[in-house]
Amino acid sequence: MKPTRLFPLAFLLVIALTSARAAKTVVKLADAQGKSVGTVSLSPHKKGVQIKANLENLPSGEHAIHFHREPKCDAPDFKSAGPHFNPDLKKHGLQNPEGHHNGDNPNITVDAKGKAKFSIVNNDVTLGHDSHSLFSNGGTSLVIHAKADDQKTDPAGNAGDRIACGVITQ
Repeated sequence: MKPTRLFPLAFLLVIALTSARAAKTVVKLADAQGKSVGTVSLSPHKKGVQIKANLENLPSGEHAIHFHREPKCDAPDFKSAGPHFNPDLKKHGLQNPEGHHNGDNPNITVDAKGKAKFSIVNNDVTLGHDSHSLFSNGGTSLVIHAKADDQKTDPAGNAGDRIACGVITQ
């Protein structure tokens, strides 16, 4: 039987597709009653992480969404998620002249039906094996707050209570 070069190429293609799929992490978010509020997919993006969300069952309006340091989401207040993910030890807020937490993100808007779909990029975190990885120290969490983040007040931008949470682990 004559050897073929097709098998090795097909094999490499399967490995590449499997690796691409494995790089995406899906986070399931729930409210304080344990009711699903949707999912967020995290994927590598140039030098950061792309955040794509399909959310529901949330109060309408503008809300803060942050990465928090601990991979815990204990209801009802989600304080187990700890403070914002902040390996660079900066101040809070994307508009802070002294720099911002790695876990700070732009606010999101939930429509009158309680739904939100968005895609944003956070260039200050990774899905790798470094200190900026959302998987470092066993993982992190993604928290949605009751109010918008003012993007400058330390430590959490006056964003109010934590109303939804999802754990981020490998």
